[in-house]
Amino acid sequence: MNKKYERYINFIVDNIEAPYYENMRDAYGLKKEEYELVLSKVFNEPVGILGSAVFNTNGNIVYSENRIGYWYKREYDNNGNKSYYENSNGQWSKWEYDNNGNEIYYEDGDGLIRDNRYE
Repeated sequence: MNKKYERYINFIVDNIEAPYYENMRDAYGLKKEEYELVLSKVFNEPVGILGSAVFNTNGNIVYSENRIGYWYKREYDNNGNKSYYENSNGQWSKWEYDNNGNEIYYEDGDGLIRDNRYE
């Protein structure tokens, strides 16, 4: 990758916001074959794209977006448990788990909190 192109890709990664596909196409003029490169840097891990879904190397969906710009993001802990969810409607949730994979904490944007960390 030449230096000028690499700087441009890094500029995009530093500035892009969801909906990623829409912005890569419309705001930055990227081609579909460049999406994986950008999204791998956005999510700090190698990703694959199948349809509108972005998968990490464990096969988990980390992002998806539809044609009208609705999107959602997911993050996972080191054990593959879903640890964060956010969507374009402003909804979000986060989870924590114990060493056995049992949920010990849940919080969402509506103010719901379940905290079993100290029981």
